[in-house]
Amino acid sequence: MEGDRVPSPDQPVEDRLLFLQENMVSFVKQFNMPVIEVSLVLSKYIRIILDSLTQAAQREGETLPENLVEPWPIDSNPDAPTIESFPLERLLGSLDEDRMDIFDTLIRSILNESQLPFVPSLTLLREWERLARTQLSLAGSPGHLFSPMEFPDGF
Repeated sequence: MEGDRVPSPDQPVEDRLLFLQENMVSFVKQFNMPVIEVSLVLSKYIRIILDSLTQAAQREGETLPENLVEPWPIDSNPDAPTIESFPLERLLGSLDEDRMDIFDTLIRSILNESQLPFVPSLTLLREWERLARTQLSLAGSPGHLFSPMEFPDGF
């Protein structure tokens, strides 16, 4: 992980989010992590955080904003092949479970140790999800799903 240590819970949320963002980007770049693997790990954390937020909102009789509940819209090619047209067994057999576990642990450790609030954490993960979904939508073959995740400048 970049920096000395995970920011403490009393540090500003922005600093803790930046630490998470920098470490996620650094790990994904360093290990040339494929977009499909990044997507699978992200989806796990989005589901976990969203479930917790939904339960809390229901207890309070509130509803969550749509930008937290639903994936953010992307521009995609409607003529591109869909994931259903790719051989799922072969895709799953090509995943690097160890790399995904390390990425998972990195995210979990930073979220837990820094005690990042759920809403800003979910917002950051939704931003990552949109980027990953955009790249996945451009996949013309199963091999493209294993292309390294790409980041725009300043991400």
